[in-house]
Amino acid sequence: VKYFSESVEETFSESESEDSDESYFESESEQESDSEDDSQIYTKQPCRYYNRGGCKDGASCSYLHVCKYFLTGSCRYGSSCKLSHSLGGRRRSSGACASAEDQSAASNPQLTDGRPYQWQINGGKGWKDVENDHIIEAQYSLPHTKSIKIYNTPYGAVSIDFIKIRVYGKNLKVRRLDDGNTVWNWYCTLKRKWRKYGDKDSKGNPGPVKSSDIERKFQSDPKSSFTFTAGVETFQIKFPEMRQVGKKKNRKVTRRPVFRQQQARAGAALLAGSFQTLSVGTKPQWQFEGNGGNWHTFKHRPGTSSDCSITSDDIESKYRLNPSDTMKFKINGQPYKLDFGAMIQINQTNNRKRKIRRVLV
Repeated sequence: VKYFSESVEETFSESESEDSDESYFESESEQESDSEDDSQIYTKQPCRYYNRGGCKDGASCSYLHVCKYFLTGSCRYGSSCKLSHSLGGRRRSSGACASAEDQSAASNPQLTDGRPYQWQINGGKGWKDVENDHIIEAQYSLPHTKSIKIYNTPYGAVSIDFIKIRVYGKNLKVRRLDDGNTVWNWYCTLKRKWRKYGDKDSKGNPGPVKSSDIERKFQSDPKSSFTFTAGVETFQIKFPEMRQVGKKKNRKVTRRPVFRQQQARAGAALLAGSFQTLSVGTKPQWQFEGNGGNWHTFKHRPGTSSDCSITSDDIESKYRLNPSDTMKFKINGQPYKLDFGAMIQINQTNNRKRKIRRVLV
């Protein structure tokens, strides 16, 4: 069983206002009615009539009677929300007093079974945990990772699109449950790299706005925007479009979680109903794209024209120190550089670029 993660290769100019790779995973099923918002597209679970104030189907409704903003971690009302903050929750009473059960659920919101996160897939017979989903979460936490492909599942190879949080090309649903304690980082593209808001520049100067400030605004209203100034220029981060807009430049923005390692769970019985077949190895392997689209692993090749000064393990060690860093090496004596932020290899003699990727085997 293998996982393969794909990184976004940014090839647009800094002043370009539209990017072609946004539609990479688009399909006809992506078109939703105007009455559905992003959270419904995300899970297809919360009942829209319940969220609007009343569902005539009541307990027999096939959708969840749960606050749709709570599912995305963006409910501005928190424990005072009149809607349920529990997957098994019922609608709150419209009166001044709510039941003790509802008050308890609202004061201690929890969607997962106690884990920091849970990735699940639904093939039409209910949601099932994806075992070893820390692999998915680790890739999702990286701003440049666009998707991940899971092999040898009960549904065959499954591609999860991290931009839309959907399964591409199959009649499957995917969702990420959260315990409500995730720390979210915000990034924008700068010179073909993803840069976290608030990070220091090459001169040691901090950014004009912190990632936490953006997240606070997003939590209060995910359909709004965040405005800040840098020098004499004003910028606006538009949450619905996930774009940073300035007077001259329009940049991509993304929001990714800070990775948290799952704690081991005792007993295989706890995994009942999960993808038991997804017990996978997690050894990373670094590869570059050669001529004809074939992928080759970085390794020493003494006595050949492609003798490399570094191995896949060397790259992984450097990458873990800083996923946005660069790394210099040589091939047959010629200088090269790896750019983890852009996921490319650069020949520093002729500036030729090749794609690189990190595969988990």
